[in-house]
Amino acid sequence: MIYAQLHLTLPAWIHEEVDAQRAYPSAEDKVALAIQLSRRNVDHRSGGPFGAAVFSGERLVGVGVNRVVPHNCSAAHAEVMALATSQQRLQSFRLNQSGGPITLAASAQPCSMCYGAVVWAGIDELLIGARADDVQDLAGFDEGPLPADWRGELEKRGIRVSTDLLRDHARDVLRDYGESGLVY
Repeated sequence: MIYAQLHLTLPAWIHEEVDAQRAYPSAEDKVALAIQLSRRNVDHRSGGPFGAAVFSGERLVGVGVNRVVPHNCSAAHAEVMALATSQQRLQSFRLNQSGGPITLAASAQPCSMCYGAVVWAGIDELLIGARADDVQDLAGFDEGPLPADWRGELEKRGIRVSTDLLRDHARDVLRDYGESGLVY
């Protein structure tokens, strides 16, 4: 039988731990939420050490955490999950189609797959906690190939990029995950 349906979910704890009504005025507030999601995902053993959130201005639109292992789906990265939940909420595959700015905050630099998703999903601003080499060195993940000037390529497409936001906190989650020996 060929499966004709795909069903990806976020863990139930998301509803208890994310305040959808809260304002997130600064870049640091947005990245702090993404890092909190990554930490809670590891604590709950519901996926890998990655979290992401999408915002329209100060308003939270959608969130995601890594769900690759629980769903046996290599596309279930935190950024993809956050983009997908946001696209469903806004009923638009291009998130900034009705205006912006639309911001994606990620606990770590997007991998090669998520990098492409950022380009196609209608993101105006990308906020990043940990660097790709932090992900590799501390948690052992291969982030895949990116253009040498990945940041410049995004900026050429009108996507503003800010890196190293709360990097030490993001690195702590990656380090704890890597040292735990767990694979989620």
